[in-house]
Amino acid sequence: MKRTKFASSFLCAVVVASGVSGVQMLAQLPANATVYASGLEGPRGLAFGRDGTLYVAEAGLGGTVLTSPKTCMQVPNIGPYKGGLTARISKIDTNGTRTTLSRGLPSAVDVMGDVLGVADVVFQNGNLYAVTAGGGCSHGNTAFPNALLQVDLKDGSWKTVANLSRALVEFPAKITSPDDFEPDGTWYGLISSNGSLITVEPNHGQVFSVTTGGRVSQVIDVSASQGHIVPTSLIEEQGVLYVGNLNLFPIDPQWAKVMTVARGVLIQNPLPGFNGPIDSFFNWNIVSSKAGFTTIVSMKVGPDGLLYVLELSDAAGFPTPGAGKVVRVTRSGAIQNVVTGLAVPTGMTFGPDGRLYVSNLGAAPQGTPGQILRIDVPSAW
Repeated sequence: MKRTKFASSFLCAVVVASGVSGVQMLAQLPANATVYASGLEGPRGLAFGRDGTLYVAEAGLGGTVLTSPKTCMQVPNIGPYKGGLTARISKIDTNGTRTTLSRGLPSAVDVMGDVLGVADVVFQNGNLYAVTAGGGCSHGNTAFPNALLQVDLKDGSWKTVANLSRALVEFPAKITSPDDFEPDGTWYGLISSNGSLITVEPNHGQVFSVTTGGRVSQVIDVSASQGHIVPTSLIEEQGVLYVGNLNLFPIDPQWAKVMTVARGVLIQNPLPGFNGPIDSFFNWNIVSSKAGFTTIVSMKVGPDGLLYVLELSDAAGFPTPGAGKVVRVTRSGAIQNVVTGLAVPTGMTFGPDGRLYVSNLGAAPQGTPGQILRIDVPSAW
């Protein structure tokens, strides 16, 4: 079965089979982790503000609204989604106290219990931006397409910067999976880059750039060369993008990879039939990759300059409680465990204190309270 989204339903099956309850999962913490905040509703991406406040994207609780196949295309196999405006953005003060900044954002739950909502948040020039995944007609939210939003830090109101559901129509992916096709997308990672925002859409396998004025352009169609591998997260360092992928379920450990995407790859003597316009060779291209990862859902560069990668679950099969972890790539190129024993984590960031903050239980069974863990990072070997 090729399910490519964040599979809380698969975790439910594991939980039932193993007798592990949501309460037990909450109690099983890694040795180097403490609970910084709890009571989250599907926590995903994280971002710290200048004053040390942590902002959390939350998927929400789905809803009850169904759309008709006559109204719009439905998602195959796992549809129809039930939509509602239950997603939100929370803020957590330096004491770990949670309050709601923004509410009424699009959330959707499929027939298997997977929830989509606000996927990620990021700061640029002091402004907070968010990307949604639960919007659009195929997710039961006809009046609220998936979008890039700018959020007011004072009152939580927002304005739409760009309609991302429409972007998938304007820039169709080269390769999509007919049995796992999301018309409105399942947008996930979001970063700030040179005055614009860059976001990745896992289901179609594309990376897009959005200006603060709302102009959308495709950076790269990962599916064109890699097929349906479900890219989820990205970072940028020195003008180079690094893109990590979830890969397909059932999980095959160590088959996910981090791809290096760069400009300026000029092919001097292309084969016959491959000699497009010269300027086309200066677009973004995948120039290398590093394998050995499993179910990548987030990536960050640490204070030590190393790449840290969050893995949803590194066990074969389907997501397993306690099999999530953070790894890092050492200067020798080795992949080293930083923290293990996480329960379907979905997002992470480094705090002003140099510690790692992780959204734990972000893809747990619907209704299981999510938490933010604060992790003391051991020195690299």
